[in-house]
Amino acid sequence: MKVRWKKTAAAALAGLCIVTAAGCGGGDKNAGKKEILKVGVAGLADTLEPADYAAGQTLIRWGQGETLAKFDKTMHAAPWLAERWQVADDKLTWTFTIRDRAKFSNGNKVTAEAVRSSLERTLAKSPEAKGWARIGSMKAEGQTLTIRTKQPLPHLPGVLCDPRFTVIDTSVKDRDIPQRGPVCTGPYTVTSFAGDKAVLEANPHYWDGPVPFKGVELPVLADPHTRAMALKKGQVDAALDIASGDLTLFQDANTFRVSETESVSSVLSLLNVKPGKPLADKRIRDALICCLDRPAYCKTLLKGTFIPGGPVLAPGLGYGYDALMQSYGSRQDVGKSKKLLAEAGWKDTNRDGFVDKDGKTLEIGFTICTDRAELPLFAEAVKLDAKNVGIKVTIKTADRNALEQARKTGDYDMLIHSGMTTLAGSPLHYLDRNWKSDTNGSNPQNTSGYRNAAFDALSDALAAEADPAKQKQMLLDMQKILLDDTAVIVFGYPKTNIVSRTGIIHADVNPCDDYRITKDWKRKE
Repeated sequence: MKVRWKKTAAAALAGLCIVTAAGCGGGDKNAGKKEILKVGVAGLADTLEPADYAAGQTLIRWGQGETLAKFDKTMHAAPWLAERWQVADDKLTWTFTIRDRAKFSNGNKVTAEAVRSSLERTLAKSPEAKGWARIGSMKAEGQTLTIRTKQPLPHLPGVLCDPRFTVIDTSVKDRDIPQRGPVCTGPYTVTSFAGDKAVLEANPHYWDGPVPFKGVELPVLADPHTRAMALKKGQVDAALDIASGDLTLFQDANTFRVSETESVSSVLSLLNVKPGKPLADKRIRDALICCLDRPAYCKTLLKGTFIPGGPVLAPGLGYGYDALMQSYGSRQDVGKSKKLLAEAGWKDTNRDGFVDKDGKTLEIGFTICTDRAELPLFAEAVKLDAKNVGIKVTIKTADRNALEQARKTGDYDMLIHSGMTTLAGSPLHYLDRNWKSDTNGSNPQNTSGYRNAAFDALSDALAAEADPAKQKQMLLDMQKILLDDTAVIVFGYPKTNIVSRTGIIHADVNPCDDYRITKDWKRKE
């Protein structure tokens, strides 16, 4: 680990820990009497159209939307709007029983026909959801929904956990869904929605018990330290994803409660390997990864709030993290990094500290956003470690929307990415989305240019495999391919948190990022 980035890290963390005199007060002494829950969040989607992943996640995350099934704390699909399901011996025909008491927020009953119509809408609007679900036909009768898939799909209930499949009342035709949101089934409904704040109110027809708050306010506080200070001052009742340097502010157990868990998410850098890009040469990718001290980033820079990165799937999923780390390790080897650069023809001929070839400096752009405190810290550490071997890393800061646009267009060399390493009930979708070959537009989500025939073949086989042991081996082999190709740099896997004032109970963080505010959040009596 280099002293230079150690100093940068110390300065950054010190900045995060500054507490103004105004911020050290006891907060709002009447907070426990309020009927409005206020939660500081990092951001909201641009729209409330549920067929859009970010919007669907916003609806579920803040207690507005629900799906047929939901992920439990072990990331297995559990009943939600569907009370049970079963698959026939043909492995194609699924029967879901919809809860008889479930209602939409307008009072309409959630029938199997209503669910069928909602799912049909999602399939029509989201090519990605359609590709994952592979539904051939659906039949509704009373509270029984029969779904027949085009091929065996053992994890269909998990697919239907995806936020895009939020169940909405499609019989409502005169509603501005992108702005007002659809009519859903959750404990809260939208009253106003803007870029800097969302306001919700209790659903008067909620089917699963009393709604604990009359309303919820979600102010957007993009800067993590700002979220921490708002909570410290009593301006909000809870805040999400408090930075490691600020967690020390909330050690008073009489005033604050910290709920923290190892998530199934990661922070990584996508690598653009298209011809003409600096990382198209595997020797450059290998040189870059070999110069990075990723274990120190997680243990020292982030104070142990991250598990050191390596494989693409988070440790908590149980798909070979320990075995792969034992085989591949952190790969840090500065001497090897310099040797690889020399073999590729890159040398510091003008003695400016950076290697060059044919009069051109080896420069790699690193596009990041700053809505999570750890992202710029990782980027700065990468920049300093890369400079130590002569690679020039230029950090390009963008907001979350601009970052997603860069990803969609492939306009990046390296691009920061944070999120769950399992999507729609299986890590397969996450792996496909990022690294399966885009052949004639078959996978437009992969804009990095990466392709590997063996990886694609494993993906195709895994999609229809029902044996858990074989699934695990396939996922292990797919990760090995990505590691062998240096197709991605995984920095680490975060421990995610929710910090609340002690007047709020059951403000528990879940391994799945889709669930934040639930019907269980209440004020202490």
